[in-house]
Amino acid sequence: MHFLLIYDLAPDYLERRGAFRNVHLKLAWDAQQRGEIVIAGALADPADKAVLLFSGESSDAAERFARADPYVVNGLVTQWHVRPWITVVGQDASTPVRPE
Repeated sequence: MHFLLIYDLAPDYLERRGAFRNVHLKLAWDAQQRGEIVIAGALADPADKAVLLFSGESSDAAERFARADPYVVNGLVTQWHVRPWITVVGQDASTPVRPE
């Protein structure tokens, strides 16, 4: 299954992220190497949200990631939530559905 971890970013996120970015990126790349994160990044214009795509049997990895993320811990993320995402098209779709 796929899960989206969606961050709402603080208005001063871009100005403040430098102090925490290396630790955040290490956490993310480690999760990617374990097969938990598929792809992740911040939205642009405006930089007000970030989306991290997780793969797994449950949302546990995404929730653990958010609770440990220095962006969350230090207030750069004002709110976060995890949503199941039923992916149906594409090579990595968790539930592929093809037309008849």
